[in-house]
Amino acid sequence: MSARPVGLSRDLPAARVMRAMVDEQDVVVWRSAGGTLAAWDNRCPHRGMALSHGFVRGENLACLYHGWHFGCEGGGCSMIPSHPELTPPETIRTRAFSAREQGGVIWVALSGEVEAPVDDLDGFAPLRSLHVEAAETTLLDAASDHAFPDARLRLLCNPIAPDLTQLVVLIDAAADTARQKAAARWCEQLRRSAEA
Repeated sequence: MSARPVGLSRDLPAARVMRAMVDEQDVVVWRSAGGTLAAWDNRCPHRGMALSHGFVRGENLACLYHGWHFGCEGGGCSMIPSHPELTPPETIRTRAFSAREQGGVIWVALSGEVEAPVDDLDGFAPLRSLHVEAAETTLLDAASDHAFPDARLRLLCNPIAPDLTQLVVLIDAAADTARQKAAARWCEQLRRSAEA
């Protein structure tokens, strides 16, 4: 399994949490208060609550249900609020995945390390991320049929389901504001075309 683009770096500031799908795996992606990026199985090992409903407490992600804290370095349980004097066993941990940022995009891989996910993103800047109710091939066919004429774009796809694709769009870093706005409108036209 390869690394998948799950969103834009700017959409996940410090102390924020988001949900993502990577190769049919439900994932929580979050950034600690200090800026460390982490990606884990979106399930608390205590009672199975979605960790994407949780909240950041410094360098920990706390589960909404019982407040168990898990540290951003490795996902081990760092605190159980009902037993604050207890040092949690090493075996209580989330399943951690590899996460990396490249070109203003957050990438997650379920196995192995996220190396350079794509060959070259130099000269591109993040434009937007959106979900399209269409298969990846349908989306890419629609994009080739309706190419954006005013600037270079990179389309990065994360197939979420057979008929649902997350699209992360990058634009030529030299594009002015007018071209960026036109490209954002083009993204909406592309979505409508692919979903038709």
